[in-house]
Parts: sequence; C-alpha cells; structure tokens
Amino acid sequence: MSKRKSPRTSSGKVRVGIVGMGIGRANAKPLSKNPRAEVAALCDILPARMDEAAKDLNLPNAKKYTDHFELCRDPEIDAIFVGTPNQYHVPVALEAVKNGKHVLVTKPLADALEPARKLVKAAEAAGVVNMMSLSTRFGGSCRALGRYAAGGLFGEIYFARARSVRRLGIPHWSLGFVQKGGGAWRDMGVHVLDAAWWLMGMPEPVRVLGAAGAKFGPRGEGYMGGKMPPKDFYTKYAADDYAGGFIRFKNGAGLQVESFWASHQPDELNIELFGTKAGAKLHPTTVYRTVDYVNSDETIYLPKDPNGFDTLTAHWVDCILDGIPCEAPLRHGLLVQEMMEALLDSAERGKEVRL
Repeated sequence: MSKRKSPRTSSGKVRVGIVGMGIGRANAKPLSKNPRAEVAALCDILPARMDEAAKDLNLPNAKKYTDHFELCRDPEIDAIFVGTPNQYHVPVALEAVKNGKHVLVTKPLADALEPARKLVKAAEAAGVVNMMSLSTRFGGSCRALGRYAAGGLFGEIYFARARSVRRLGIPHWSLGFVQKGGGAWRDMGVHVLDAAWWLMGMPEPVRVLGAAGAKFGPRGEGYMGGKMPPKDFYTKYAADDYAGGFIRFKNGAGLQVESFWASHQPDELNIELFGTKAGAKLHPTTVYRTVDYVNSDETIYLPKDPNGFDTLTAHWVDCILDGIPCEAPLRHGLLVQEMMEALLDSAERGKEVRL
C-alpha cells in the first residue's frame, strides 16, 4: 500500500467537500462544528438543495458545485464525503481518490461487489485516508460494547443476532433507493451487519444462506409517512424490501441478521451478543452475566453526545491530520459488501453460497 498523503491545507484544518445533500447533511453538521475541519464546498445536481443545506448548516461561504468532477479537481479541497445514492458511491469516490482527495463514503460501499473491489484498490494505491461512514458502529452503545469485547468481558463471542426492522420505512424521495443496487438490505441491513461483525472481532465469513424479496414496495405500500408514492415511482421497484439470513464464520461463530424496510412489526434496531463469559444487547445497552449461579443484568447508561456521526467524522479528520490508523477503512466496507451480496445471491439462487 502506498504511503498516505498529507493534507495540502496550510490552515491546520481539513477542507471538506460534501457530495449529496441527503445523508450528506448528517455528516456535514458535525464536520462544520469540528474545530479541525471546514465544510468548504457542497455538491448536488439540484442547486436548491445546496442552498437549503448551506442555510441550515450556516455555511454562507461554501462553494457550490453541480458537477462532482469539478469539485474533485478543486485544489483548495482536501477531502470528499460521498453521500450519493448507492449506484454513484464508486464513480464519485474514484474521481476523488484520482485527484488525491481523502474520502469518507456513506454505507454501503457500493451497489455491487466488483465496483467495491475497484474502489478499494484505487483508494489504497492512492495512499489517501479512505473510510466508511458507519453511524451504528461508531455510536456510543456500540463503542462501549466494543471496548468490553476487546477487554475480554464476553469471552469468546460464538453467536450473535442483528436486526433492523421498520414498520413503514421505505424511502420515497429517490428512485436510487428502490432500483437495482438499492434496497433495504444495502440501506439498513448494512448497519447491523457491520456493527455485529465488528463486535464479534471481524471473523472471516465462509458460508451464507439468505432469503430476500419485496412484499410491500412494488404495491405502493410500506413507505415512510404511511403515504403511497406516485405510481410511476413504485412500479419501478426493483430491489428488496426485506432480507435476512445466516452467516457462518471460519472460527465456527454464527450471525443471524435481518433487515426490513416495511413489516407488520414494531420498529427496532438491535444486536445481541452471546459469549462464553457474558452476553449483551445493544438497545437498551445491557450486559448479562451469571456469577456463582446468580444472574446479573447490568444496564449501561451512556451520555447522549457525541453521536455516531460526531465520532466517525472526528476520527476521519484525526486520521488525516495526525496520521493515526483508520478504524473503518473502505476495505472493511468491501468485506461487509461480500457478505451482503452473498446473502442476496443465496436468496436469488435458493441455496447456500460459499465465500
């Protein structure tokens, strides 16, 4: 891997360009508050969305681009956040690293496996800081359980359950979500899959068995707000609105994972860990133990701030300015993508997929 390039800024701050005013806002907000960063440019195909974001984030001096190629060539920009629909993560990030920009890419890494591999290869060859934006992994509860796991509190984590369930949660503001390369699994399943895998110590996956489909979206049901979108939107549905399955790892551990954009179940996002010394639940953050045949359930109370976006963006900036190792490089996103695509492949083929 090439040696990482230093930022070109002389101000001591990382000058960031934000591409995509959807999830881009959630990442731009903590960056705009970070004393070591500056949101210097916005990019979106719709100028009105940039105007609205600049006003909301109090960025009157931010440059505005409707062309990400121009943004990535701007010599005054050090780093790019990629917050586009899945299908455009790789094209935008490739242009960024081609121009020597550090990159932070929202989940998932790509809309398919081969583009993800191409991006990781290019980013590592460029020597830039390349990182995934994973708000669940970087959330306070997950970080706390991660510290416990690293300290050996759970012993061997041999099994986990992870699920993201929405009752009415299909996005309706961009066709990218519901067309090929989108879907519930890549949008929400990636969060709990990545976080559970990380908590388990990132073991090597070997077999995946999955089920997936679309039971609500193509009928115009299950959308956010409980309202049916226009017919010319939902009739173009070509992705999953649910997916789930089982991943077996080389060390013998197993992970059951589920994701639903719409369902007749209450909203839930949770991870459960099964260890030889203790177990845990993400929400509410709880550790379960049995000591001398006496059960002990300990609820962990955590401060509300900082949230996952604050933590992950601060880490990205620190990696760029201080040269510290990145805890969530794009290569992690690639490994998660391999598991995600294997589950969808298994669902389509109706049989187990070996990695």
